[in-house]
Amino acid sequence: MIVLGISGFENAISFKRSHWPGLEEREYRISQGHDSAAALVINGEIVAAAAEERFSRQKHTGSFPIGATHFCLSTSGIKPDDIDEIAHSFDYSPYRQIFLMDPISAEQFRLVFSRDAVFEQITRALTSFPEDRFRQVNHHLAHGASAYFTSGWQECLVIVIDGMGEAQSMTAYHAHDNQLDKLEELSASDSIGILYSLVTLHLGFDFNSDEYKIMGLAPYGDPSRFRPFFKQAVKLLEDGRIRIPLLRLNQARDERENYGATRRYLQDHLIPCRSPDSEIADVHRDVAAALQECLDEVILHLCEHVGRAAGLRRLALAGGVALNCTANGKLLHSGYFDEIYVQPAAGDDGSALGAALWRASQNGIVRNVRMPVPFLGPASSFEEIERALEYCRERIAVTRFNTLHETCSEAAKLIRDGRVIAWYRGRMEFGPRALGHRSILADPGHPEMRDRINAMVKMREAFRPFAPAVSLEQVDKWFNVPPCSEFPYMIVTVDVREEHRAALPAITHVNGSARVQTVSKKDNSEFHALLKEVGKLTGREMVLNTSFNVKGQPIVNTPREAVDTFLGTGIEYLFLENTVIQRRSSHHV
Repeated sequence: MIVLGISGFENAISFKRSHWPGLEEREYRISQGHDSAAALVINGEIVAAAAEERFSRQKHTGSFPIGATHFCLSTSGIKPDDIDEIAHSFDYSPYRQIFLMDPISAEQFRLVFSRDAVFEQITRALTSFPEDRFRQVNHHLAHGASAYFTSGWQECLVIVIDGMGEAQSMTAYHAHDNQLDKLEELSASDSIGILYSLVTLHLGFDFNSDEYKIMGLAPYGDPSRFRPFFKQAVKLLEDGRIRIPLLRLNQARDERENYGATRRYLQDHLIPCRSPDSEIADVHRDVAAALQECLDEVILHLCEHVGRAAGLRRLALAGGVALNCTANGKLLHSGYFDEIYVQPAAGDDGSALGAALWRASQNGIVRNVRMPVPFLGPASSFEEIERALEYCRERIAVTRFNTLHETCSEAAKLIRDGRVIAWYRGRMEFGPRALGHRSILADPGHPEMRDRINAMVKMREAFRPFAPAVSLEQVDKWFNVPPCSEFPYMIVTVDVREEHRAALPAITHVNGSARVQTVSKKDNSEFHALLKEVGKLTGREMVLNTSFNVKGQPIVNTPREAVDTFLGTGIEYLFLENTVIQRRSSHHV
């Protein structure tokens, strides 16, 4: 059984541009179907998955995942005729009559959300694919399947929280025996994800894109200043649900499309909106702090109620809100659950994987095992790397090593000496985090390292923290967690041990936390080998790990992109498998 899962709505933004011309560019992201991806499941096993942005180089694109699809098929030796089903991670067909109530919505359904619109894109990419092999999967069901069928648990609570699916913002399932039984759901009219995104936009950042920046900004603020506003805005109900009255203010078609009434309310009753290029002031930090506190409380409220009512002590999470590492950390330490698993590609790219897994399960073939570190994307051959080096041969000095050990030993020396290196190995990560295959690495103990990397590479906001990658064996030495606690996906914040915070300035956030990634020999052996070598030289099996990209661009995919990014930034050394390059103007390795 071969199932290809896909996500995204290619026509969403173009439709919005044609019917709402003249909006601010950021407002076009108030739309559905971003982060398109493709994932291939063969006989119940995940064999490949990638976001389309890594191929198109358009960050968060919702375009049909043609590059990701061709990668999934070619890397597995699969022809289009071999595919038993293509599954799309949305199903708007039950809502067709609602869309027909006004002409603009009817046209939006036809051109953007309908089965015909998506299938037309499939046939453009895979000519003559049979329509009877095309399936649609409810969006939250796809997210839920992505969490359950990669959890390794036969029974658990699954909670999906995002901006919205077709019409829901939260859905809870009792997952058991390869089924997902719906327990509760919340309407998008009470979406904590949409509210969080609207305040993100109000603070001068991008809707459906920059929410993680608000999470990083929040610890710099004082939540008490705007706590009363959010207490009033978001009602925690006694039955475990929530209600957000200010999202229900939007009545007219245009208001519903762009949340105009809600945004006016924020302007009049919260603070004036910030333009993206203006200074971030204390008032913005305080709003971010209060918003994050509100989100933390909502997540705890929803999950605790559903978990208690269902009598389930294992929780699997997915949906865009599940990428909020701070809320995940609060949930982890709440004691409400014995174990928590967050699917690492929790956003809409991961819904492509969930759609494929759900259809595989419905056909009786699925392997529910805990997802290892999701190295499911493309890898590069020696020949591809050599071609990437050849075109800029005159600008670089190249050194080749014979073994992984030699490569790690040299990289560790450079990290110890305060150098910033790029590390490109093996298959690309699936999901938003670089986990040691497409990473920029440095020593977390250098006080100026965060500012240096921001200046030379990332060009990003100074308030945003960098994450540590630490060996599984040493995680409890540096962080306030039990021995061998596993956080392989960089998706939860924990506290840096107080006695080590001063010595780890580059990865310790202003509130003493860190978005930690643990690295094990079993799941991430080559990165683990590097950390071991770093430990021999520094006493810490730890590096600062940030994604290998520059601001506004997706993480690098090909060796050519890696070389171009290296040459266009201040990164000092680039490791491509067992080859290291540096600029000719520098001294040689």
